[in-house]
Amino acid sequence: MKNAQILFIVVMLSVMTISCSENNNQADAFGNFEATEILVSAMANGQLVRFDVSSGDMLDLDQVVGLVDTIELSLRVLQIEAQQQAVLARLESIKAQKEVQQQQLNNVRKDYDRIMKMYAEGAATARQKDDVEGLLALTGKQIAATEAQMGSIQGEARALGQQVAQIKESIGKCSVTNPVKGTVLTTYANKGEVVSFGKALYKIADLSTMELKVYISGRQLSGFRIGQAVEIHIDQTNNTEYQPLEGVISWIAQSAEFTPKTIQTKEERVDLVYAMKVRVVNDGRLKIGMPGEIRIITN
Repeated sequence: MKNAQILFIVVMLSVMTISCSENNNQADAFGNFEATEILVSAMANGQLVRFDVSSGDMLDLDQVVGLVDTIELSLRVLQIEAQQQAVLARLESIKAQKEVQQQQLNNVRKDYDRIMKMYAEGAATARQKDDVEGLLALTGKQIAATEAQMGSIQGEARALGQQVAQIKESIGKCSVTNPVKGTVLTTYANKGEVVSFGKALYKIADLSTMELKVYISGRQLSGFRIGQAVEIHIDQTNNTEYQPLEGVISWIAQSAEFTPKTIQTKEERVDLVYAMKVRVVNDGRLKIGMPGEIRIITN
């Protein structure tokens, strides 16, 4: 009887040890890896005459990877620039005309000063005085009209210049410039296709750093904080062991939400959970959508 009691105690201690070991090995949260995916779209209409993008390519920031046909826009620039040159030539002609009128005005002013002096001395008639005053006023009005004409022509030249600038801006948008350093996830167009403004060309994401999005229950919430280091586990190829990685909590939701159907938590489908993201450096093993789990690092 005594031996049976001892055997029972040993068995119970073994069960408790195994149970504690299993609880210690349980993950604190489960989720999937994600990255910020950017959809790059065409900014112009026309034929895609160049497109150097394939799935899996590594692209640098501001790398030009494609070009929409710019021939029509370039011809329009040449046409408007020719019109602008013609307008500026008219402006030079008007400027020369104003210089002549200005010289005439200077001469009339000299005559005016001489006649007015003579009139004061009684050596000039009232008619001569009236004539020189009228000529002075007329010459001034001619110069004012010429200046107004010059202003109109200058405005026309500026408007044409703005049209050229707008078309050149459109030409610049014909170049497909990569917006972020990263890996091409998929492509939606091929060289030679006719694309329209807003058409998706390819999708890219920076996979050097990824985030594991998990969901935790309200009871777990107090155990996590932004900036806290946690241990991330991903499956080995045989699905029986885990590869550990270190991550840092980068975001915790401020409000709870209903548990997504595809997400597991430590409490097995609790009603309300908090979303949380853990940033981890990708050594090449992590892929978008890959499952993972986290555990609190304890010293």
